[in-house]
Amino acid sequence: MTDISVSTDTPKTDIEPLSETYQNDVSLRSRDIANLIHPYTNLKKHAEEGPFIITHGHGVYVYDDQGQKYIEAMSGLWCTSLGFSEQRLIDAAQRQMQELPFYHNFSGKGHIASIELAEKLLEVAPNTMARAFFCNSGSEANDTAIKMIWYMNNALNRPEKKKIIARKNAYHGVTIATASLTGLPLNHNDFDLPIQNILHTECPHYYRFADMGDTEEQFADRLAHSLETLIQSEGPETIAAFIAEPVMGAGGVIVPPHTYFPKIQAILKKYDILIIADEVICGFGRTGNYWGSQTYGLQPDILTCAKALSSAYMPISAVMVSQTIYDIISENAHRHGAFGHGYTYSAHPVAASVALETLKIYEERDIVNRVKTLSPRLQDGLRRFIDHPLVGDVRGIGLLGALELAQNPVTGEAFDPKKGVGAYFVKRAQDHGMIVRALIGDVIAYCPPLIVRDGDIINMMDITEKALDETYHWVKSG
Repeated sequence: MTDISVSTDTPKTDIEPLSETYQNDVSLRSRDIANLIHPYTNLKKHAEEGPFIITHGHGVYVYDDQGQKYIEAMSGLWCTSLGFSEQRLIDAAQRQMQELPFYHNFSGKGHIASIELAEKLLEVAPNTMARAFFCNSGSEANDTAIKMIWYMNNALNRPEKKKIIARKNAYHGVTIATASLTGLPLNHNDFDLPIQNILHTECPHYYRFADMGDTEEQFADRLAHSLETLIQSEGPETIAAFIAEPVMGAGGVIVPPHTYFPKIQAILKKYDILIIADEVICGFGRTGNYWGSQTYGLQPDILTCAKALSSAYMPISAVMVSQTIYDIISENAHRHGAFGHGYTYSAHPVAASVALETLKIYEERDIVNRVKTLSPRLQDGLRRFIDHPLVGDVRGIGLLGALELAQNPVTGEAFDPKKGVGAYFVKRAQDHGMIVRALIGDVIAYCPPLIVRDGDIINMMDITEKALDETYHWVKSG
């Protein structure tokens, strides 16, 4: 039986006093403002308001520089799956630092950590995967997948087969190529993106984009037809791959209609188009299976992962490819004399050791069944807000969920983005001791660590109720 009563196997200690070191250090904020550029931040506003500084964490909780405690209901950035005090991961990093703090994989060189991690990752991967290549982030992994596909099609003398289809509202990274795949205006505006050979098809967001009266089946049929029309208009001989998150994360925690992926996958097979599964958020048990691809019946040719690969304790990501793809790029690398791609920190031994220990913990603690057991607590907890006058839609799967706030929940009419309703909710939740994230369209995302307990989820829902009510009163008064 899966144990859901404890969040970690580390000793429970009262560590809140650690933050007293920082409580009188008023210069931290001014030093931050004077020196840092913060990602995904209104930089002008930040210069006026200053940072929210986290000093330490324990289990599913983090603490700020004033000693305040927060349940981290977003696992940081969808990533800290084992919480903020997993001693085994700290020990793994320390052991590797003492033994071999760095070595690389260039020119055929190897080290034990990279070999063992590749072996273990392929053991738990879908059986279509045959080789693993390591990077440092989800962006780098997806960027590498694009390069591999282009490299492969050049090797096959198909220089025109280069276009990659992503989806509107998708998130696949922020490099020049992966930000182009990302289907969000914020990531394109004034960056001269997207680049050529990147296309976007419709987003499978039933609540927001289904026609009035559409069933989910009809909506999925329409999306599949739209994809096929795009492929035909561009020319199937020019389309190399389709990339998808099983559940779209930053685009709004968008859970696809049940028949969506089977319909999409059939079209891709028909036109000899590769499938890239972006498992950066959905991998390692998040959706109730080890991979989101298993949850939705996807059979990817390439699978990318990151975040929970090391519980975010060290930066590391992976690209796994099928035997067919590996054979082609291997032969092409032989023709050129080497595979001309890689990063200094690819399979960094410390990151690889931490990732390997993470995978061992998932296995030993039966993390997938733990998610299955806890999933109803989170999903039912969120669904209780479906009748709240501020909530238009509730959705999720596994330990991933969202509330979509709406001006008119019945029609789906959204709030004016300038009003900042989602941001106001996030601030109210934070004041009550919970960190969540507002996504585009006033979507409130939940992605707690996989070690979360029943009591933690109850706490999350209680805070959610308070923040919703306070946000609703603020909206009505404005």
